[in-house]
Amino acid sequence: MERELNVNEEANLEEETPVQAEVSEDKEFEDIVNEEDETIRLKDENEKLKNELDTIKDRLLRTASEYENYRKRTAKEKEGIYSDACEDVLKEMLPVLDNLERAMAADGSLEDLKKGIEMTLKQFKDSIDKLGVEEISTQDGFDPNFHEAVMHVQDESFGENQVVEVFLKGYKRGEKVIRYTMVKVAN
Repeated sequence: MERELNVNEEANLEEETPVQAEVSEDKEFEDIVNEEDETIRLKDENEKLKNELDTIKDRLLRTASEYENYRKRTAKEKEGIYSDACEDVLKEMLPVLDNLERAMAADGSLEDLKKGIEMTLKQFKDSIDKLGVEEISTQDGFDPNFHEAVMHVQDESFGENQVVEVFLKGYKRGEKVIRYTMVKVAN
């Protein structure tokens, strides 16, 4: 009998009552409606994400374009700065060149030529002073940051690392060395 009850219970479970069927249909309908709502929500979210992506792409393109324009502009400015600097240097040096050409064409005594060359040399030194170029001193002894030792001599009459002779004067502008002083160093 127990077996019969189990079979009957199973039969009752398999057959739905009209109320149960309606509840099941309502549940299926709610599931469909919920799925449609979920689909609509996902479509809205997808559209929102597409808009954000388009905005970010546009911003990236604008940034890349602005960077390219910046790079071109700074390259042009850099070239202009170099041209202006060269022009400033040449404006200072051309009068010296003019005076040297006049000295070559001039007739006169050796003393007059020597005086003209001294005046031109002074003009040239004034020009490089205006450009901020100064001669590197050797009075404080040998400094590898400013001097290049091309010869070394052992002589007790000179102190250690003392510059004995200058072969070629050195120049700097600010702290930047334009040309190192070529020297002979003692001890």
